[in-house]
Amino acid sequence: MHQINPQAHPNKPADDYNLKDTSPRLGERWPNGGVRGGGGWMSGGDKFTSTYDLVEQMSYLYVRVVKSKDLPTNSITGSCDPYAEVKLGNYKGTTRHFEKKTNPEWDQVFAFSKERIQSSALEVFVKDKEMVGRDDYLGKVVFDLNEVPTRVPPDSPLAPQWYRLEDRRGEGKVKGEIMLAVWMGTQADEAFPEAWHSDAATIHGEGVFNIRSKVYVSPKLWYLRVNVIEAQDVQPNDRSRVPESFVTAQVGSQVLKTKICPTRTTNPLWNEDLVFVVAEPFEEQLLLTIEDRVHPSKDDVLGKITLPLNIFEKRLDHRPVHSRWFNLEKFGFGVLEGDRRKELKFSSRIHLRVCLEGGYHVLDESTMYTSDQRPTARQLWKQPIGILEVGILSAQGLLPMKMKDSRGATDAYCVAKYGQKWVRTRTIIDSFSPIWNEQYKWEVYDPCTVITLGVFDNCHLGGGEKPAAGGGPARDSRIGKVRIRLSTLEADRIYTHSYPLLVLHPSGVKKMGELQLAVRFTCLSLVNMIYLYGHPLLPKMHYLHPFTVNQVDSLRYQAMNIVAVRLGRAEPPLRKEVVEYMLDVDSHVWSMRRSKANFFRIMSLLSGTISVSRWFDDVCHWKNPITSVLVHVLFLILIWYPELILPTIFLYMFLIGIWNYRFRPRHPPHMDTRLSWAEAVHPDELDEEFDTFPTSKPHDIVRMRYDRLRSVAGRIQTVVGDMATQGERLQSLLSWRDPRASSLFIVFCLCAAVVLYVTPFRVVALILGLYMLRHPRFRSKLPAVPSNFFKRLPARMDSMI
Repeated sequence: MHQINPQAHPNKPADDYNLKDTSPRLGERWPNGGVRGGGGWMSGGDKFTSTYDLVEQMSYLYVRVVKSKDLPTNSITGSCDPYAEVKLGNYKGTTRHFEKKTNPEWDQVFAFSKERIQSSALEVFVKDKEMVGRDDYLGKVVFDLNEVPTRVPPDSPLAPQWYRLEDRRGEGKVKGEIMLAVWMGTQADEAFPEAWHSDAATIHGEGVFNIRSKVYVSPKLWYLRVNVIEAQDVQPNDRSRVPESFVTAQVGSQVLKTKICPTRTTNPLWNEDLVFVVAEPFEEQLLLTIEDRVHPSKDDVLGKITLPLNIFEKRLDHRPVHSRWFNLEKFGFGVLEGDRRKELKFSSRIHLRVCLEGGYHVLDESTMYTSDQRPTARQLWKQPIGILEVGILSAQGLLPMKMKDSRGATDAYCVAKYGQKWVRTRTIIDSFSPIWNEQYKWEVYDPCTVITLGVFDNCHLGGGEKPAAGGGPARDSRIGKVRIRLSTLEADRIYTHSYPLLVLHPSGVKKMGELQLAVRFTCLSLVNMIYLYGHPLLPKMHYLHPFTVNQVDSLRYQAMNIVAVRLGRAEPPLRKEVVEYMLDVDSHVWSMRRSKANFFRIMSLLSGTISVSRWFDDVCHWKNPITSVLVHVLFLILIWYPELILPTIFLYMFLIGIWNYRFRPRHPPHMDTRLSWAEAVHPDELDEEFDTFPTSKPHDIVRMRYDRLRSVAGRIQTVVGDMATQGERLQSLLSWRDPRASSLFIVFCLCAAVVLYVTPFRVVALILGLYMLRHPRFRSKLPAVPSNFFKRLPARMDSMI
């Protein structure tokens, strides 16, 4: 392992990767007219009726184009293909057009940012689309922006009105009417997510759907437990042999197999549990096949059955469900219609106990960063204990992620995931400092959970994006990720910070920009929250019938795939690469950097114990005579009054906690490059971390990495072996593996029992304490007798090959 000092970075600014305080102007009010008045900023005890008090308010001019009627037809073609055009200064948005329709219904909303309004008049045109030549003008409506009303939610939406169309010069009315609603509003308006935005006027086609803000819900996941008990009358294809039977179960792309029945029989018994992840609505079916191991490389299918998942019972606790017998279809059955009646006369049967587990929480994210721990069944949910509100304000200093018109560009959006709810902000087109100012809210059921936010570059804007490096479709690029653990937040406090967006590249760690957030955790029930701290993290079924470590990893991987597929089918899709990055798909992949980081985390934990032992050793060796005398005095007081020992320990911890209160963290945690060993990582270790699985590197590099891995694993093996040796020596004291050592120890135990029975415990403790604290003049440089005796005890190391 390369020993590199993570502190040695003289060229890097000290706060480059640190969290920064920000002072955004949150909770701006909007009185009539949209002009900020006195007392327009939020104060601690004055909560605005709109929930948008964690973002800076932004003004928009909204235009809802509902429909039109009585439009004139073209004198030549005799038809009308109408569409509406909304124009404000240099910005122009159009609705879709209808063919041969004089009463079209569009119902589209257009939003113009107030900051970029360059005109005092809004014009709405109705035109007739022509295949060749210029579109025909049918009429227009003009609005003076000074007369536009202001709407502040939760006011009801503004009712649209009919307006007569005017001619080109505005001097008279023409045939036809259009229904419109025009108002000034903010991003809190319910029309905001679906609106066409003037900031994205260059986006057309499918890209329009991919830039909108959306809220997604993860599919409801269940564990499907298939208990394969036994089968009857399993007939092999070769009647001269007894089958070696096993069962293969498949749900979608998940395939699991039982072990081969140990006894060769036509009535095999397995009694094995196979667990799958399934999602509502249940689209896949359970396919079971009984197979015969004819040859190590050949299996014959003896029977099969397909069962829909909605026929199975949903259980909420550990009580067993009823088992059922199912008739199997013969493999290849139904090919010849003439054989069908004969096949129906006889069939093999399989005995199953199948249920959908509602008492487990289906893990789809890393257990270290879980955001939800509720069981699947809604009946088992407790009441929420708090509300989490996040204002996604803006990003600063983003790097160019792609080339557009021969220059660097970034089209950034932010995704937040907590519990089953995913949110996605709108995409800000071509900006290195995007401003979103969108606020979202989640119910909190457990404070010991983590919200994850990721920033991505949108590569699906309908402009013929370049394919990914591997030749596949374009992929949204990662800009960075932020995690916030709710238990580190004080209740009812607004945290406004700028978080560094850090990504590990093959060239090293890179700061991609900063994400500005406003976060508030509101406690609804302090009693329930304190009550939770004494209870298990996961539902009780995880402890009554736990899964193995391999099962947890496999099931999490399957759950993550299902979530990625289902969210990828939404409109607009939340793409697979986004979901996988948010759910930490590669957290289990081997990394030399992570191994070193975890090693030094352990060392930092042990450093406290080591420093205490060094301090005690200094006291024993009288390095500081005053400290040693004070320790002696405290020791004698505790020996004389032993009832003070426990109160003194707890009082000492209380005083340490009070002392450390001054140094408590004032901000949520963020990505730490030094803790991750991302700044000091060796280039070859980074190259190894980004290598494919299986590897795509030349043999000599793979051999070098394999040798390095063997050396690291050898050190780990040695440490684990040493720990096992100490434990086995402790066991061998009374196991008579060394008869002389066991004899000496049991004689010592007998003498100690007699002495401790006769001698008061206070005297024994006094003698032992004074012996341990004795002056160096009375100490020998050789190891003590108990240490020598313990090191001579046998371990099982000598029995290993």
